Formats: sequence, structure tokens, C-alpha cells
Amino acid sequence: MSSDTADGNTPAEGSDSGHLGVWATWRLTPTPARALLAGVFFNRLLGFLTIFLVAFLHDYKGFSTLQAGIGLGVYGAGAVVGTIYGGYLSDRISPRAATLISMGGSALLLIALVYLKIYALVLVAAILISLVSVIYRPAAQVMITELVPQSRLVMVMAMYRLALNLGATVAPIIGVAMFETSPPLLFWFEAAAALIYGVIALRYLPRKPKPTTAEAAQAGAASQEKAPKASYLDVLRDWRYVFFLAAVLLVMTVYTQYTSTLYFALKLAHQSIWWYGAVVTLNAVLVVALEVPITKFVQGWPLIVPAIGGYGLIAIGYALYGISLIPVVLIIGTLIWTLNEIIGAPTTFSYPGMVAPTHLRGRYFGSMQSMVGLGTVIGPIVGIAVFNSVHQNVWWYAAGVALLSMVCALIGMRLPKKEAEPTAAAAAAEAAAAETPIEPTVAETAADQARAAEAAAEAEVAAEAETTS
Repeated sequence: MSSDTADGNTPAEGSDSGHLGVWATWRLTPTPARALLAGVFFNRLLGFLTIFLVAFLHDYKGFSTLQAGIGLGVYGAGAVVGTIYGGYLSDRISPRAATLISMGGSALLLIALVYLKIYALVLVAAILISLVSVIYRPAAQVMITELVPQSRLVMVMAMYRLALNLGATVAPIIGVAMFETSPPLLFWFEAAAALIYGVIALRYLPRKPKPTTAEAAQAGAASQEKAPKASYLDVLRDWRYVFFLAAVLLVMTVYTQYTSTLYFALKLAHQSIWWYGAVVTLNAVLVVALEVPITKFVQGWPLIVPAIGGYGLIAIGYALYGISLIPVVLIIGTLIWTLNEIIGAPTTFSYPGMVAPTHLRGRYFGSMQSMVGLGTVIGPIVGIAVFNSVHQNVWWYAAGVALLSMVCALIGMRLPKKEAEPTAAAAAAEAAAAETPIEPTVAETAADQARAAEAAAEAEVAAEAETTS
């Protein structure tokens, strides 16, 4: 586990041979991983339930405002449990099977929700949808970790986040048009998107993805012994990882204040609500536009840098909110804490795959995702409660919690010691000796394709180094 660690200054992906850009990484990404990213994007693009659940229950179903709010609340609670269960299923059966369960179950429950009329049954359907629909998240991250060499894991995870964020950004625009036409149409399309992602998983995702590079040898040795038992207690025994989980929970609790507490803070400061929309839009646009390109550089930084930048910058941004909420300070603060997400999120999403034992990867990702969900649920509740007590000073409390999350990240984020990997020069020399350029091939298995892609990447980096020298 991650308690046996290397120095915190180790680069995020553990390679010192250079780093590929966005398009080079995409070209060398195995087909199953590309298919997974496409499925995630399409599923998120037509993911309307979270946005329109309250309006659907109130305007279409005819339930009261309180009943609609309760429906949204139980929906959020189910997502926390669902990610934990998704991690369990990924380890217990496979990430592919977990994805199929998630997509198939979501499609059926979404259609059921359209026709249910009894409020109690609607609540049951809502919580089951939220539970089942997020099972795929830890499964997707496990699959990416298994398919992609660690030297490109952070970049591909940034692409995964781009698929999520871009889909979530466009979904409301499509959803409004559908809701005005026919509210049930939203859920039929979302169910269709889930089924399409399920078909993609069935067609392209391997049944038993295998680790790449040095992990293959470790897995081979482990196969000679009795398979170790796995549980979430094993995750909690990794004390450094527990600090990492605490960092994620704390930073997500703080992060959600811009979608909840900020609205009331701007009203109290007599600022136009237009600025609230501007902040939300600015964050979304910057993350979608800049996170992947900037990850080209971040992926090679020592873990201590994204730990400080990814968890500490939000403290600076929110502290500026505490000084004043005049527009110029509001925008500067937003730019700073958005940079926190751009720098830190890809490494945070990749980190469980870097440190988890192979048989616990699903649970490591599931526990991380559960902290994301829990922070999203409790953040607005705690933030608004504190705001009602201390008003604009809430931002100083938020900054303090963000600094505490940074301390937890600095303690918890350490890479495990690992065997040395072949250098770029060695890979290039081997290619030259064979007089055959190393190119990514269409392999019969994901593991073969990943190994071929990694060899090509090493050769390309070596060639670039010779050119610059």
C-alpha cells in the first residue's frame, strides 16, 4: 500500500523520460480506453436527471416544493453509496461488468420513474437511480488505470474529466429544449444514452484488463498464491491514503460553496446576481478549455506541487471573497480557485490508481469518489448554515478548511516505491536495432496495445530529446 512510499518530490507519473502532449497521448491511447471516454461523454451529455429532477417532480408530477426538494436530497445521498458499491463490484467481478450493471440498471429505472405516481415509489426510484448510475465511475477509473501506462495516466485522466465536464456543460442547454417540449422525453433520452454506453462497454471494454509494465510481473507472482481477501477495511489501514481521502472530502466541501453560499453572499453584498452566473460560467469554461492542455506540464510535476496547487489555491481564492465581493475581486478570486481545479484534479483522480494494490483498485477509487460525493452533499448544507451565522466571514472559514485539506494532501500523497522502468534511450535503441519503427498496433488484447503504445511513446520522447540537443 501507499504507506511504503517514495519521496513526495517524485513526479506524478513516476517517469523522468519526458512527457507527451495531448494529441500524442490520444494517438497512443488504446482503443478500449478511447471507447470508454466516448461512452462517458455521451452518457454525461444526456444526463439530465440531476438538473431537472426538482422541476420534473414539481411541474410534471405535481408534488409539492418540499417533496421535490426531498427527492433531490435522497438522490444525492444514493450517489455516495453507489460509488462505494461500484468500487466493490469492480474488484469483485470486473470494471466491465460493473459498467454494464450501472448502465442497464439506470436505463430501466429512468423509464420507471416516468410512469410512477406514488410519491414513496418515486423516492425509491430516485435513490436507486442515483446509486446505480454512479457505479460506473470507479469502474471507469480502474479501467483507465489498467489500460493506460502510468507515464500517461494523469493526462488520460484529464481527458476523462474533460468528457465529464464537457458533457455536463452542454447537457443543460439540450435539456431545457427537451423539457419545454416534453418532460418525459428527458428521461427517455437519458435511458437511451445509458444503453448506448452499455453497448460500447460490451463491445470494446476487455473482460479482464491486465496491468502494464512492472505490474504484470507482480500479478504473475501473486497468481501463484492464494488470492488475497479484499475489503474497504484494507483501504482504511492505509493511513496515508486516509489522509488523502480527508483532503478530498474537505476540499470538496469547500469547493461547493461557489454553487450555494456564493449566491446568498452576493445578495447580501448588494451585487447583481448576474455576477453569480458569470462566476459559474467562467469556472466551467476555463476548466473545459485549459485543464487538458495544462496537464501536459502538470503530469511531470512532483506530487507536492499539485498537492499545494490543487488544494491550497482554493484557500487564496476564497480568502479574496472574504475581503470583498466587488466584481474585480470576485473575478480574480474565481480565477485563482479555478486554477486549483485545473492543476490538482487530474492528479487527484489518478492518484488512487498509482498507489492502490491491484486487487483493491476498485475500492480505492470508490472511496475517493464517495468523498467527492459526500463533500458535494454536505458542503452546501454546512456552508449556508455557517453563512447564516457569520455572513461574509464564511469565506475565511472556507479558506481555513481548504488549508487543512492541503495539509492532509501533503501528508497523504506519496508514491509507492517501484521497480525501475526502461529508459527512452533503451527503447529507441531497440527499435533502431530491429530497423523497424515502433508504432501503436491494433492488438488483440488491451494489454498488448498498451505495451506497444508505451514503447512508441518512449521512442518518440527519445527522438525529441536528440533533436533538441
